[in-house]
Amino acid sequence: MKIFNEAINLIINHDKTLLDILVVTFKMSISSSIISLLIGVPIGIIYGYKKYTMNKFLIIINRTLMGMPPVVCGLLCYLLFSGVGPLRHLKLLYTIRGMIIAQVLLITPIVIGTMEPFIKKLYPEMKDTMDGIKISETKKLFLLINESKYEIISVYLIAFSRAIAEVGAVSMVGGAIIFKTNVMTTAIMNYTNMGDFNMAMALGIVLLLISLIVNVIASIMQYER
Repeated sequence: MKIFNEAINLIINHDKTLLDILVVTFKMSISSSIISLLIGVPIGIIYGYKKYTMNKFLIIINRTLMGMPPVVCGLLCYLLFSGVGPLRHLKLLYTIRGMIIAQVLLITPIVIGTMEPFIKKLYPEMKDTMDGIKISETKKLFLLINESKYEIISVYLIAFSRAIAEVGAVSMVGGAIIFKTNVMTTAIMNYTNMGDFNMAMALGIVLLLISLIVNVIASIMQYER
């Protein structure tokens, strides 16, 4: 109970270290989830309504990537960004930008894999109308995006939740450097190992509150849809 009270005090008193971790976490999570959404939604829609020969193969590849372990993604990014990697000149290792790239690689397949089956159900309902008015492929894409707006918001919430809860890839690429790349998940792990349970509990409470808010919004969106 004492640890819980101390954790609440850290949150109420706006502890500087806590706020710094929150800023880094939101910067990484919001950026990576938005980029993943912008990349993944159009691809997922195209996979859902286009009948290309390669589509089935690409969908299988995407579903495989959806289950990629974060530590594997972190390892690949580490090898790319490290001093012997092909992207070493970009100096992405132990930076927020590097963490965002790792997150995008993890989250984009999830966005694609969530949109694709939804569009497969939606497109047959709209196909006759779109074919009847003979709109271009570009307009078809934008029309499907417009008709999927509630689903896109739900997908974004999934992407954001995935980004903010990630540990493996961000710890390997970011290094969990204090006041630089330390995010909530890695900080909870580090502070627990150091025996600072007050800070670890405070971060855990904030993370649970964010998860609760996201799930409430998702439930409201599902009800509206």
